[in-house]
Amino acid sequence: MVTAANTRLMEDRDIEPVLELMRLSLGESSLLARTPALFRWKHLDNPFGRSIALVAEEDDRIVGLRTFMRWDLRMPDGALLRCVRAVDTATHPDYQRRGIFRRLTEEGIDIAHADGVDMIFNTPNALSKPGYLKMGWREVGRIGAMVRPSLALLRTDPSSDSPIAEEYLRDPAPIIDPRYGDRLARSARTPRSADYLEWRFASHPTARYFFAGSDGATAILRPNRRRGRSELVLADVFGSPGKAIGAAARAKRSAYLATWFSDGSPERAAALRHGFVPIPGHRALTLVMRPLRDVPPSLETMGGWDLAVSDLELL
Repeated sequence: MVTAANTRLMEDRDIEPVLELMRLSLGESSLLARTPALFRWKHLDNPFGRSIALVAEEDDRIVGLRTFMRWDLRMPDGALLRCVRAVDTATHPDYQRRGIFRRLTEEGIDIAHADGVDMIFNTPNALSKPGYLKMGWREVGRIGAMVRPSLALLRTDPSSDSPIAEEYLRDPAPIIDPRYGDRLARSARTPRSADYLEWRFASHPTARYFFAGSDGATAILRPNRRRGRSELVLADVFGSPGKAIGAAARAKRSAYLATWFSDGSPERAAALRHGFVPIPGHRALTLVMRPLRDVPPSLETMGGWDLAVSDLELL
């Protein structure tokens, strides 16, 4: 059944009804509470630009949402790819299976192409991935998690204190040495500009980031609780991977560390040296992409991407 809903670009005045639609359709968690502050941080304050966001309306209410979050990638030759990420989407339960998702997605693709966007990428779940593949997305590969257990993991009391790293990350600029803060990309990599660091780590409305450092290297960490136990998520690494990950491994009072890095990267090799192990049978994320213009063939395999947790988490 095709809906008769009208579609249009989302406006700032739509934020509250859009959030209500997302709560109704998707629910929410304590970590990712669907607040106006988080929505604005993600879709309006993003240093890569304001998201392409569309809504569907019927009977004077918003019944569908589709957002494409702006994101840049730097290539090894210095070229900058303008990308968007297919992220938040919601359809009112009373209006599902009426073509709203596909219609909003196709309109968003047209807007992105007209705006000069080179590529769309995202990490859909198992339910939504087939729909993306039918609309022209290509599967790039899977991203598996790694963990570094500690003796704290053997505690019988899961209510122990949350992990605490070396210092609370209030302002990332002083801890990121400009000589390596935005290193040359080995493959497609998010540019770590000062504006990006401030937005990504210091300004997130619902997550607190910490850092651990050693001899000019820095690891960015986020405390989390999983199944009642504390963990530290190793979100990003700056400077020497070995020194930074070694500093993260010494962070205090964490049950275990969790992370992922692209296969073949120095960060992944350093993580393995410092006791991280891949999780057998882990339900890995699947990275998919849809080119809107000619893009390097390397992006069709995971070897063409240089990703850290901070590129994908909490977004």
